[in-house]
Amino acid sequence: MALDAIFAADIRKINPELLLVVSAEEQQDRQNQDEIVGYAKQIVSGVVASFAEIDDRIEAFSHTWSVDRMPAVDRAILRVAVWEILFNDEVPDAVAISEAVALATQLSTDGSGTFVNGLLGAIAGTKTAR
Repeated sequence: MALDAIFAADIRKINPELLLVVSAEEQQDRQNQDEIVGYAKQIVSGVVASFAEIDDRIEAFSHTWSVDRMPAVDRAILRVAVWEILFNDEVPDAVAISEAVALATQLSTDGSGTFVNGLLGAIAGTKTAR
């Protein structure tokens, strides 16, 4: 849900928090939606609040690729994962990386899983203890 909102907002150039509200309303009759929507809101709000820092980290470790040149789905996956790595102590870095790699492998280009893995591993490796 959070990934969808961040991806669609990037493509449509609108605030992902607005898209998440619409998505949550569409899903309100499903089981366990309160927990899912709550965590999705936490992710989206966190990505929005730290957007510049997240994109700066992605650019710093992607070497020859600017964020704008990356496939939109890769940008969305990386933004969520970098937020989880840097700002969410409840998700182990290895889990954030593994989930991001799986999503990139499933949803993006042939080389995206490897690219996402290397980039997130480098970012996680430089994280200072809090």
